[in-house]
Amino acid sequence: MHFLTRDSHFRTCLLLPIALALILLTTGLSQSLASLGPPQRVITVNPKMGVHTRLTDEVEPWKIKHTLQMVREMGAPWVVEYFPWAYYEPSPGRFDWSHADLVVDHANAQGLTVIARLGFVPTWARVPDTDWSYLEESNYGAFADFVAAFVEHFEGRISHIIIWNEPNLSLEWGFRSPDPASYARLLASVYAPAKEANPQVQLLAGALAPTLSQTAEQQSMGDLDYLRGMYEAGAGKYFDALAVHAYGWHFPPGDPPAPDRINFRRTELLREIMVEHGDVAKEIYITEGGWNDHPRWTKAVHPFQRALYSVQAYQWAQERWPWCQAVCLWAFRYPRPTHTYQDYFTFVTEDFRPKPAYDLVRSYSQGKPFQEGEERASP
Repeated sequence: MHFLTRDSHFRTCLLLPIALALILLTTGLSQSLASLGPPQRVITVNPKMGVHTRLTDEVEPWKIKHTLQMVREMGAPWVVEYFPWAYYEPSPGRFDWSHADLVVDHANAQGLTVIARLGFVPTWARVPDTDWSYLEESNYGAFADFVAAFVEHFEGRISHIIIWNEPNLSLEWGFRSPDPASYARLLASVYAPAKEANPQVQLLAGALAPTLSQTAEQQSMGDLDYLRGMYEAGAGKYFDALAVHAYGWHFPPGDPPAPDRINFRRTELLREIMVEHGDVAKEIYITEGGWNDHPRWTKAVHPFQRALYSVQAYQWAQERWPWCQAVCLWAFRYPRPTHTYQDYFTFVTEDFRPKPAYDLVRSYSQGKPFQEGEERASP
């Protein structure tokens, strides 16, 4: 057993208040860093600019605030964020909005408009031996109840929601064959309860992955065919706008659209299908998209190309797509590295170091001219 001498006891008594003061100071500083602060406003030359954040699994409040502050400083008024059903309704009818409130309140304080992506089936709503993306039609009503509770809780703070994500991929549809008619029934189940809970909310359908024809293993269905299938199944009455994913791969933003090509302007082909079905008044929101600058991925570009293409994509939508309300590129920041090519989609690192894409987009949003040698997107 260790016994304190008189001197060591004196030193201990002297150091304890100092240690306590340091703990209180650190705690107070952390709370100060995470406080909402005064309301902010996004200053930008392009109000359609946005990013998809990934704060779902960010646990430190100051990092949530700092992420959204950097989004505002970049000049992007729109953010898409993922709000998993399983996180907020762990058992039927029992809701915990604490983390979601934290994210939304900080976003609103920074002057950002939040588009909420909803999905991820809780264990209690799953068929046995299925995963997070499998929602049986018999449980569409349970999801509709969650959506209604979500939009009611966030009335006045969130006015746009996305129903599901990339349902034309088997991975996102419970590892089943994609089924646009079943997805149309999901929209029909959700639409009326959501509008009753919050008449002002805008329901975005689709969030379709840009894909070509259906694979032999039925792992995906082409986004163009899927959208046509949605309309054929009557989905047009049950959404207010279309969410689109617009990745450029190695093509520049001005690369012409074609049914057999994945590029940014593929969005125009989806728009044509909407017009064909009488949905001229409905807008498109790009809720994922952009370019990757991994040094060895076959679909990637160089870091400066990615930065330039990102700016040009924002320009393209502003100057040529009056029917496109927002362009939210993937992804602003991850809470931690994935150690895969996915890390090369981000605008800032996990420790908040800006990448070239962030710096160039921020300069563009402030109205600064392009450096010599940079080109605008060609028509």
